[in-house]
Amino acid sequence: MSELISNSKSNLESESVAESSTSSHITVLLDEAVQALAVKPDGVYVDGTFGRGGHSKKILAQLGVNGRLIAFDRDLSAIESSRAIADARFSMVHSHFAGIQAELAEMGIVKVDGILLDLGISSPQIDEASRGFSFRYDAPLDMRMDQSSGKTAADFLASTTEQVLAEVIKNYGEERFARQIARAIITERNDGRAITTTGQLTKVVAGAVTRFEPGQNPATRTFQALRIHVNQELEELTLTMPQCLALLAPQGRLAVISFHSLEDRIVKQFVRGQANRDDLPSNFPVRAAELPQPKLKAVGKTIRPSAKEVKRNPRSRSAVLRVAERTDIA
Repeated sequence: MSELISNSKSNLESESVAESSTSSHITVLLDEAVQALAVKPDGVYVDGTFGRGGHSKKILAQLGVNGRLIAFDRDLSAIESSRAIADARFSMVHSHFAGIQAELAEMGIVKVDGILLDLGISSPQIDEASRGFSFRYDAPLDMRMDQSSGKTAADFLASTTEQVLAEVIKNYGEERFARQIARAIITERNDGRAITTTGQLTKVVAGAVTRFEPGQNPATRTFQALRIHVNQELEELTLTMPQCLALLAPQGRLAVISFHSLEDRIVKQFVRGQANRDDLPSNFPVRAAELPQPKLKAVGKTIRPSAKEVKRNPRSRSAVLRVAERTDIA
């Protein structure tokens, strides 16, 4: 099992103080996401992506003395940040959220009242040059969310085939020049110039992309694709959604913040599939009472950041929050 970081003491510092530890990070849809959980004072909640703790701190502020919050993150910087929360109701687990059910079972928890997943990459990860997530800095091409394990983006580029690389860039980056980019990267490698830094990758991609959106770096979609592949982000999400369903107690809430269409599609289709259990033809001889009952129901419409939030934090502009509730049928 992954490392469990426990904090003692009680009481929580004010939100303004808690957020100040990382001035560059602004929690997206903070109020909306926590409100969507409909926090019960004595409930048990999971923050699947601690980040810098904005959502976790607000959840804790709404919990009573008997409430409990378990946060997950695979980023070592996030783990270190979590140590600032000295609260007996809070536990931190160093793990990806696809391990949520096994980790909670190890802690004796089989049902929870709410789960929040904040997908994608955080501002601190982008802004820390050495992490290799951004083309704004020339740094080692790492891109791992968990710096303690797994292959880097440079490792992947050093060993992959042109076909696989083109598929990754096309499928995860939705890049129309995927084949040209893959060919340029492999050619560079075969000529003895291994791509090991963000600067090298950006230059190679720029040379392969003939047309791109005004104001957007030509390497944007390629960087996104490699990051998603290196961290297996979509596979993680696909594995996590059924676990969330199994963990939620009746009337428990699931709130998921997505930042691009690939993530949002997985969430939307899963909720829709669990909400509509009648897959039989309309003329099939069965009574309504015998039909499979829905396990989830969507709560309200999708929520997007307000114009005010986008102005304050431009990185929030693509965020989409979907909320679902576990039915009474366990």
